[in-house]
Amino acid sequence: MSSSETPQRRGPVPGGPPAARMMMAGGPPEKLEDFKGSTKRLLTLLKPQRLYVGAALAFGAVSVFLSVLGPYMLGRGTDVIFSGVIGRLPIFRTGVTKEQAVSGLRADGQDNLADLVANVDFTPGQGIDFDRLGQVLAWVALIYVCAWFFGVFQGRLTTRAVQAAVYDLRQQVEAKLGRLPLSYFDQQPRGEVLSRATNDTDNIAQTLQQTFAQLVTSLLMIVGVLGMMFWISPLLALIALVTVPLSIWLTTVIGKRSQPQFVSQWKVTGQLNGHIEEMFTGHTLVKVFGRQHEASTVFGEHNDKLYASSFRAQFISGLIQPAMMFIGNVNYVLVAVVGGLRVASGTLTLGEVQAFIQYSRQFSQPLTQVASMANLVQSGVASAERVFALLDAAEQSPEPGFQEMPAVQGRITFENVSFRYLPDKPLIENLNLTVEPGQTVAIVGPTGAGKTTLVNLLMRFYDVTSGRITLDGVDIATMPREQLRSHIGMVLQDTWLFGGSIADNIGYGASVFDQASVHAAAEAAHVDGFVRMLPDGYDTKIDEEGSNVSAGQKQLVTIARAFLAEPSILILDEATSSVDTRTEVLIQQAMATLRSGRTSFVIAHRLSTIRDADVILVMENGTIVEQGSHDTLLAADGAYARLYSAQFAQAVVELD
Repeated sequence: MSSSETPQRRGPVPGGPPAARMMMAGGPPEKLEDFKGSTKRLLTLLKPQRLYVGAALAFGAVSVFLSVLGPYMLGRGTDVIFSGVIGRLPIFRTGVTKEQAVSGLRADGQDNLADLVANVDFTPGQGIDFDRLGQVLAWVALIYVCAWFFGVFQGRLTTRAVQAAVYDLRQQVEAKLGRLPLSYFDQQPRGEVLSRATNDTDNIAQTLQQTFAQLVTSLLMIVGVLGMMFWISPLLALIALVTVPLSIWLTTVIGKRSQPQFVSQWKVTGQLNGHIEEMFTGHTLVKVFGRQHEASTVFGEHNDKLYASSFRAQFISGLIQPAMMFIGNVNYVLVAVVGGLRVASGTLTLGEVQAFIQYSRQFSQPLTQVASMANLVQSGVASAERVFALLDAAEQSPEPGFQEMPAVQGRITFENVSFRYLPDKPLIENLNLTVEPGQTVAIVGPTGAGKTTLVNLLMRFYDVTSGRITLDGVDIATMPREQLRSHIGMVLQDTWLFGGSIADNIGYGASVFDQASVHAAAEAAHVDGFVRMLPDGYDTKIDEEGSNVSAGQKQLVTIARAFLAEPSILILDEATSSVDTRTEVLIQQAMATLRSGRTSFVIAHRLSTIRDADVILVMENGTIVEQGSHDTLLAADGAYARLYSAQFAQAVVELD
């Protein structure tokens, strides 16, 4: 399709003007459009996996409970050791009760020491009770082993749920790409679409994997630890909570500053991918025209922007963790000082203070984790918005239900068809055309006349703006696209081969095929000759770019693909433009056989290839200005005659 017929993709252009490149870069960073809404929608991806999610949460809750219980049990072990140490002090005689020892200390004026030991469960003269200590340590080991066991199962279930959810998301994206109209891809750089389908989807998976279970576990840990802290000492718990509002405020302030940077990071990533994809697929032209420097310059600009936005996003969000660590250290000092005074006063035991300090650390740790996960969440939500924008893009018109049709004869009628790519730029206006079954219709005209657009409307790559197109009297708008296209074979000027064998590429045109039919189609398209010269014959692997076969050979393979499909309607868009003159003659003969009994549309610039067409349509500005046979149009001495004379004169000049 010519550049004047369709909106051009807006990918980076090597050597383009700086202003254009700045516009394509997308301008300043954007903000998340709907953080809360996108987050909720992201979490709904896990809804089909709610059984696994529920089990993961249950295992996580048990693991957290056991983890919270551990420090308390360790505190009891510390009390056992401390009691043994106190009991063996020289000031306590064997045979004296604890109460008598405390009373003796107070009588000697040692009130502080009396307050300290009054809350300690010791027996004067008795050392450490290693049996009791062993029991406590055994319980601690069992608790932590069980916590690890439940944590492992939680991680496995979380991974299962997240990967299944992202698998479904990829399925949705793949299905959506199949429902999007051709106009969407015309207006989007391919690299941008690929980035949303791959990079952004992978980032969502990473975000859910790293934050979902950990976030829930951290919140449960905060609640459990906070409960134990209040149970041990309400006063110390209130002191520990003093720093929480400051932590929340810091997290909010830093998070708001980093959000736009994450949006910019993933937006520029898509633009960079688009540029790389364009430069890679067109690397030959870039080298031929000496545009490596300009391509590198554009790449450098995008790379600089990606570096800047990524650095700002990671640096700003990275400030959260050191800030939280500083607040946690301040909290630790306050708890240690006040806790020591409480032990000295006999209000708390040393083991309780030790357990509380561990709890204060456990309390600040999940807070820090939740805060540090903010950058992952923002990055994931930014990617989610981009994927959701793809999923919410306007789809092609709804498909009608499948309808049974008799054998297709191939009578095609354009009735008052009008079409425009852009609302204010009409291209085809009130086109009327009837093609009888078995006729070969050639379409010629200058670039931008609407030749390929006519074919795109017939294939329903685009729907007409007004009027209708019928196939054997049935409006094609009432037919499912898949049903319509199953009757049409197409050979384009731009050949497309996928990574696979030559036989697989030829067989792509038919749902069911065997080796004999592939060979027959190859012989008809004159593919067999060069294929048998290859080391692996029909099993020769073609890379995704088809770089190990020539352009003409690729075109022959696509023609063989059309032979094998045996369509009722055949569309040839400059199908022999990449073959030599001798091969073109052979292909024209084969095409004549292929077109026999089929309605055919041939778009050609070399008028010598369409002399035998039943009807030649001459298009200018979306309108058929002339139609008739080759001889009739030459005799009319009109637009076709001028095109033919100009082409013939050019050939004479080239020969001279």
